[in-house]
Amino acid sequence: MTTILVTGGAGAIGSCLIKTLCREHRILVLDDLSSGWIENLRGLPVKFWRGSVTDDEILKEVFAAAPRIVCHLAANFANQNSFDYPQKDLLVNGLGTLKVLQYAREAEVERFVYTSSSCVYGDMAGPIGEVSHNFSLDTPYAVTKLLGEQYVNFFHQHHALSTVILRLFNSYGPGEYPGKYRNVIPNFMFRALQGEPLVITGTGEETRDYTFNEETVQALTLAMFRPEAPGRTFNVGTGQETPIRELAERIRELCNPGISIQYQDRRVWDSISRRCADISFIRETLGFAPQVDLQTGLERTYEWFRQNKVAEFRPL
Repeated sequence: MTTILVTGGAGAIGSCLIKTLCREHRILVLDDLSSGWIENLRGLPVKFWRGSVTDDEILKEVFAAAPRIVCHLAANFANQNSFDYPQKDLLVNGLGTLKVLQYAREAEVERFVYTSSSCVYGDMAGPIGEVSHNFSLDTPYAVTKLLGEQYVNFFHQHHALSTVILRLFNSYGPGEYPGKYRNVIPNFMFRALQGEPLVITGTGEETRDYTFNEETVQALTLAMFRPEAPGRTFNVGTGQETPIRELAERIRELCNPGISIQYQDRRVWDSISRRCADISFIRETLGFAPQVDLQTGLERTYEWFRQNKVAEFRPL
């Protein structure tokens, strides 16, 4: 039984990962609940600390529990939030990541997995491969996620820490509640169930690579345990582009066909017209094989919304 620390473990991806691992491993969770929900951990056999990755006292206590693997999901999420609060974004995503790396090194952990983001690619058209270094960063979140990557690579190269970087492409699924700084899918579903129009900021032809949480967890577990993973950076997506207009139409049909779809101008920071992952490297190196198509993922997310009465939840 391996002791695994999941920072940000109360989020949708973290709780899905914990459900996958908790039968065979001891799980530690550190989360300040700014982007996670304690409801996601209820009934799971975890040791939980509520606090920030910037807090040395809590980090000392957490690492005293002797984790052997660290899965660093904690972040100030995401683009709009970073645009509104850039200093907090730097503090959590920059300094927080550096601190977790330092404690992981001192604890001599066996593997450190860092979740970065496809936003580091900026406005590059897809499918995007990992080899590109022509980064075009258009939000503080993109800047700090790439900064985190650089720290991770530094600790791998200069301190022999066994690290893996995963660049996630638009993960979604059960466990994510709607809110001002949340992803488009839970917010669209919430609005649909409230009978409100779905608002697209842009033309609707902008594309993203929507990745079901279970697929992201598959990549995380491969990164945590496969011997081929350390020292490498992998895209995590499906390799399939979906226009936001199509996503809105699917959610409307699934949740409330009577609502309308409306259009507004793009947000000032959003310059990305296309985004799609080239996943050939992670498929060939680690055996990553996404299998949940978008419609199935949306249906399963909608069922989670219904079972957990998320329509009664009011975003902040």
